[in-house]
Amino acid sequence: MIERTANLLGVVGVMVADAIEQTARDVVRHAGETPAALVVIGYGFGPSNDRLRRILGLSHPGTVRLVDRLVRDNLVERRPDLKDRRSISLHLTPQGEQAREAFLKGRLAAIAQVIEPLSTAECEQLTGLLRKMLSSLDPSDEQRCYLCRLCDDRVCTNCPIPADFRADVASA
Repeated sequence: MIERTANLLGVVGVMVADAIEQTARDVVRHAGETPAALVVIGYGFGPSNDRLRRILGLSHPGTVRLVDRLVRDNLVERRPDLKDRRSISLHLTPQGEQAREAFLKGRLAAIAQVIEPLSTAECEQLTGLLRKMLSSLDPSDEQRCYLCRLCDDRVCTNCPIPADFRADVASA
């Protein structure tokens, strides 16, 4: 029984991942870590290139190329870090904010299509099961940030993954 459930969950996972990727291509015109970078930078804590690299799990050169493209596309700007003037922090431009918002809205709509056939009671039951599954994880701070890299923190209050994502991100 568990193998069948795991297999079915895998199919749903692929459907959701494909829907999110298509939303990213439609809205941001890039898939991969581009939408994740917009979401993470949009949390507003002004990550450095290195912090963004660690959250996204990218190499240093890959992160530099990603940020350079986001700057070139007028989605992100580099600013001197307020705490350490030697460092640079990353922030969304108004165009970047719009792209982030459109992606998050499209992401939720794409995922909602997958759960649309469920009744309200079934949706509540699924929410409880997902919370139970996620709360059983014991991720490191970096893994928490990576898992939540596409999350809309305005929707997911009281995150079931142990620890507060924004506090982890802001303190690092």
